[in-house]
Amino acid sequence: MQGAIARVCVVLAAALLNHPRLFPQENATHPDQDQELMARMREREERLQMEQAKLEDELSRQNSEQEETAPDEAYGRYLWSAVSFVIFFTIEMCRLDLADAEARPVEDEDVLSESGWVTPGTMALDKDVLRNFCDKFACATSHEVWRVREFVGGFADDLLESLRSVCDRDTDVEVGDFVGIGSTFESSKVFRPLICDLLVPFSPPEQYCFQFHLWCGASSDTPPTMQGCGRMTVTRSGENGERCLCGSANLADDVLCLLHGSSDTLKADRAVETLLCSKNTHSLAKDRVMKWFQISLTRAWARISHKYDFEVTFRNLDTAGALKIRLRSGKVVLLNVIPAVQLEDTKAYLVPHFPSDCESSPDPYWPLSFAVYERSLLKHFAKRLPQNSCHLHCFQIITFLHRKQRGLTGESGLTSYHLKTVLLHLLLSKRPSAWGVSSTEDRLRDALGFLQRSLQEKRLDHVVVGNRKIPEDIDVPEVFRKAEPINLFRPLVLRKELYAATVGHFREMLRNAPALMQEYTSRFSNEGSRRSREENVSG
Repeated sequence: MQGAIARVCVVLAAALLNHPRLFPQENATHPDQDQELMARMREREERLQMEQAKLEDELSRQNSEQEETAPDEAYGRYLWSAVSFVIFFTIEMCRLDLADAEARPVEDEDVLSESGWVTPGTMALDKDVLRNFCDKFACATSHEVWRVREFVGGFADDLLESLRSVCDRDTDVEVGDFVGIGSTFESSKVFRPLICDLLVPFSPPEQYCFQFHLWCGASSDTPPTMQGCGRMTVTRSGENGERCLCGSANLADDVLCLLHGSSDTLKADRAVETLLCSKNTHSLAKDRVMKWFQISLTRAWARISHKYDFEVTFRNLDTAGALKIRLRSGKVVLLNVIPAVQLEDTKAYLVPHFPSDCESSPDPYWPLSFAVYERSLLKHFAKRLPQNSCHLHCFQIITFLHRKQRGLTGESGLTSYHLKTVLLHLLLSKRPSAWGVSSTEDRLRDALGFLQRSLQEKRLDHVVVGNRKIPEDIDVPEVFRKAEPINLFRPLVLRKELYAATVGHFREMLRNAPALMQEYTSRFSNEGSRRSREENVSG
C-alpha cells in the first residue's frame, strides 16, 4: 500500500514538473521577453529539482523505517507528504500567474490589439507636444468659461422666473431653480461654442405628488432593457391610490388639468400644453412633457425678449430646451434646458433624455441622471489631488481626439459621458499622488487602455450605480449603492454594426492622436503669432 502511494507521488511530481504553465513553449512568449523568461525558468527548474530530491530522500527514509513503524502511521506520513507536495506546487503556480500578470503589459491581453494596430502602450506621444497641447488648450477655454457661466446663470434665472408665471397661469406646475451639470460646470469644457446643460426641476401642486417606480425597486416590473430608468405616476398626497387632478372639487372651472388635458370647451391650441400623461394612464409621458416645456419656454422668452439685444432660437425642434443664443458680437452660446423631476430627497433626477444622447428610452420610462453626484465626486477628488493635477487634462485630450476623429470617420457609439465615466473609474482606483502634472502621459495611456479593455469586454459599468468604491461623503443613497451595476455599453453591444464602427473609430483615434494634437498646437501657435503681428502693425 505504502509503495503504491509513493509511486503515485512520483507520478504526480513528474506531471507537475512537465506542466506547460511552468515551462511554456518557446514561441508562446514575446521575443523581447525570451531571455528573462528563460532565466526565470532555469532558476525555477533548479529549485524544483532540489525539492524533488528532498522528497525522494524523505520517501527512501520512510521506506527504510517501514518495518519499525505501525502501518497506520506510515500511511499517514505518505498521505501528508502527497498533500504537502500538491500544496507546494499550487502555491508556486499561483505565484507564477501573479508574476506574469504584473510583467505582462495590459495591451498584450486585448483582442483589439491586433498586429499592425496602434495601442495605448505603443501610441507615439511627444512629451513637448503633449505639454504644449495641455497649456494651449487650457488657456483657450478656461478664461472664458466663468464669464459664460455667469451670463447663462443670469439669463436662466430671468427665463425661469418668466416660465413660472406662465406655468402658474396655465397648468399650476411648480418650477424650481436650475441645476448646472456637465463639463462647463465641471471646468472641463473642450470645444467652442460652449454648451451649458441645465436641469430644471418641476413638480405638481403641493397637494399632489409623484410616485416613483425605479428599475431597482423591490417589486419592479421594469424590463431588463430599461436599467437605470423609472416611471412616475401622479397621486394625491397621503393616498396610495392614484387619482387625477381633475377629481378635486376645489378646482375652479378655468384651471386646466395637469394630467388629462382639456374638456370640449377648451381651446385646441392649449390642449397640447396640458396633456402631460400617457393616454388613459397616470404615468407622465416624456414626449408630452417635452411639448409642454417647449411651448412654455417659447411663451416665457416672448415675455422678456424686449429686455435683451440678442437672438434666441431652438436648435432642434425635437428636443425641448435646446436653445441657441447669438450675441450681437456674433458669439454663440448653446443651452440645453432639460425638464427634470427630482427623486424625492436625493440628488438624482429623472430626465426625458441625456444631453449627449441622440436617442432616448421609450415612454413611460425616464432615465435617471446622477450628474450631481458625479460633479460632487470630481470636487471630492479636486481637494485631494496634487496642485495642477492632470485629471482634467486627460479628459480634455481624449474628448478632443474623439471629437476630431468623429469628424473624420463619422458618428460612433462613444459619447463624452462614456469618456467621463472612464476618468471617474480611474480616479477611484489610483492614488491621488499618481495624478501629478508630470504623469499626464501615463494617466492618458491608462485612460485609453481602460477604454480599450471596456470595448474588448463589451462592458463599461456606471460609476455611481452599484459601485461601493464611492466615498461616503458623496452621500449616494443605499438603494443605488446596492443595485446591480449598469452596463453603459449594453445598447452599443446589442447593435453589432454600431459596435464594429465604434471599435474602428477607437483604433483610428489612437493612430491619428499624435498628428491631431500636433496640428492643433501648430495652428494655435500660428494664430497667436498672426494676432501679435497685427497688434504690432496697428500699434
